[in-house]
Amino acid sequence: MEQFPSVAKEAVSMADTRRLPGPNADLWDWQMRGSCRGMDSAFFFHPDGERGPARARREARAKAVCLSCPVLEMCRRHALAVQEPYGIWGGLSESERDGIIKARKRRLTLT
Repeated sequence: MEQFPSVAKEAVSMADTRRLPGPNADLWDWQMRGSCRGMDSAFFFHPDGERGPARARREARAKAVCLSCPVLEMCRRHALAVQEPYGIWGGLSESERDGIIKARKRRLTLT
Protein backbone atom coordinates (compact mmCIF):
# COMPACT_ATOMS: atom_id res chain seq x y z
CA MET A 1 0.00 0.00 0.00
CA GLU A 2 2.87 2.38 0.63
CA GLN A 3 3.54 2.35 -3.07
CA PHE A 4 0.12 4.01 -3.59
CA PRO A 5 -0.39 6.31 -0.57
CA SER A 6 -3.30 8.19 -2.17
CA VAL A 7 -5.17 4.91 -2.58
CA ALA A 8 -4.77 4.15 1.13
CA LYS A 9 -6.02 7.64 2.05
CA GLU A 10 -9.00 7.32 -0.25
CA ALA A 11 -9.88 3.90 1.16
CA VAL A 12 -9.92 5.34 4.68
CA SER A 13 -12.19 8.25 3.69
CA MET A 14 -14.51 5.95 1.75
CA ALA A 15 -15.00 3.78 4.82
CA ASP A 16 -16.64 6.67 6.69
CA THR A 17 -20.28 5.63 6.40
CA ARG A 18 -21.66 8.56 8.42
CA ARG A 19 -22.14 10.62 5.27
CA LEU A 20 -23.97 7.87 3.41
CA PRO A 21 -27.78 7.69 3.38
CA GLY A 22 -29.39 5.29 5.80
CA PRO A 23 -30.54 1.82 4.84
CA ASN A 24 -33.18 1.67 2.15
CA ALA A 25 -35.86 0.59 4.61
CA ASP A 26 -35.34 3.78 6.63
CA LEU A 27 -36.01 5.89 3.55
CA TRP A 28 -38.77 3.92 1.86
CA ASP A 29 -40.53 1.91 4.58
CA TRP A 30 -43.58 4.17 4.35
CA GLN A 31 -44.26 2.84 0.84
CA MET A 32 -44.91 -0.61 2.28
CA ARG A 33 -47.97 0.81 4.08
CA GLY A 34 -49.40 2.71 1.11
CA SER A 35 -52.96 2.00 -0.02
CA CYS A 36 -51.56 1.72 -3.55
CA ARG A 37 -49.24 -1.14 -2.57
CA GLY A 38 -49.75 -4.02 -4.98
CA MET A 39 -51.92 -2.05 -7.38
CA ASP A 40 -51.13 -1.78 -11.07
CA SER A 41 -48.92 1.28 -11.61
CA ALA A 42 -50.99 2.17 -14.71
CA PHE A 43 -53.63 3.31 -12.23
CA PHE A 44 -51.34 6.16 -11.12
CA PHE A 45 -49.25 6.86 -14.24
CA HIS A 46 -50.79 7.98 -17.52
CA PRO A 47 -50.13 6.09 -20.73
CA ASP A 48 -48.63 8.01 -23.64
CA GLY A 49 -51.20 10.22 -25.30
CA GLU A 50 -53.83 10.06 -22.53
CA ARG A 51 -55.69 13.38 -22.46
CA GLY A 52 -58.95 15.04 -21.56
CA PRO A 53 -61.78 13.12 -19.88
CA ALA A 54 -59.93 9.78 -19.86
CA ARG A 55 -57.01 11.30 -18.00
CA ALA A 56 -59.28 13.18 -15.61
CA ARG A 57 -61.18 9.96 -14.77
CA ARG A 58 -57.99 7.97 -14.16
CA GLU A 59 -56.53 10.74 -11.99
CA ALA A 60 -59.76 10.98 -9.97
CA ARG A 61 -59.74 7.21 -9.33
CA ALA A 62 -56.08 7.32 -8.29
CA LYS A 63 -56.66 10.30 -5.99
CA ALA A 64 -59.58 8.45 -4.36
CA VAL A 65 -57.12 5.71 -3.35
CA CYS A 66 -54.82 8.37 -1.90
CA LEU A 67 -57.57 9.99 0.19
CA SER A 68 -57.76 7.11 2.64
CA CYS A 69 -54.06 6.26 2.51
CA PRO A 70 -52.26 6.12 5.88
CA VAL A 71 -49.04 7.49 4.33
CA LEU A 72 -50.58 10.26 2.21
CA GLU A 73 -48.50 13.05 3.78
CA MET A 74 -45.21 11.11 3.59
CA CYS A 75 -45.89 10.27 -0.05
CA ARG A 76 -46.71 13.88 -0.85
CA ARG A 77 -43.61 15.20 0.93
CA HIS A 78 -41.45 12.69 -0.95
CA ALA A 79 -42.91 13.60 -4.34
CA LEU A 80 -42.43 17.32 -3.72
CA ALA A 81 -38.92 16.90 -2.29
CA VAL A 82 -37.61 14.87 -5.23
CA GLN A 83 -39.80 16.75 -7.73
CA GLU A 84 -41.36 13.52 -8.95
CA PRO A 85 -42.18 14.28 -12.60
CA TYR A 86 -44.84 11.66 -13.35
CA GLY A 87 -47.94 10.12 -11.86
CA ILE A 88 -50.22 10.68 -8.91
CA TRP A 89 -48.24 10.88 -5.66
CA GLY A 90 -49.71 11.86 -2.32
CA GLY A 91 -53.01 12.71 -3.96
CA LEU A 92 -51.41 15.27 -6.29
CA SER A 93 -51.16 15.16 -10.06
CA GLU A 94 -48.07 16.13 -12.03
CA SER A 95 -49.44 19.60 -12.76
CA GLU A 96 -50.52 20.16 -9.14
CA ARG A 97 -47.06 19.26 -7.85
CA ASP A 98 -45.45 21.43 -10.52
CA GLY A 99 -47.60 24.37 -9.40
CA ILE A 100 -46.63 23.89 -5.74
CA ILE A 101 -42.93 23.60 -6.59
CA LYS A 102 -43.01 26.71 -8.79
CA ALA A 103 -44.86 28.69 -6.10
CA ARG A 104 -42.24 27.66 -3.51
CA LYS A 105 -39.44 28.76 -5.82
CA ARG A 106 -41.14 32.12 -6.42
CA ARG A 107 -41.50 32.67 -2.67
CA LEU A 108 -37.81 31.84 -2.17
CA THR A 109 -36.72 34.34 -4.80
CA LEU A 110 -38.91 37.05 -3.29
CA THR A 111 -37.45 36.68 0.20
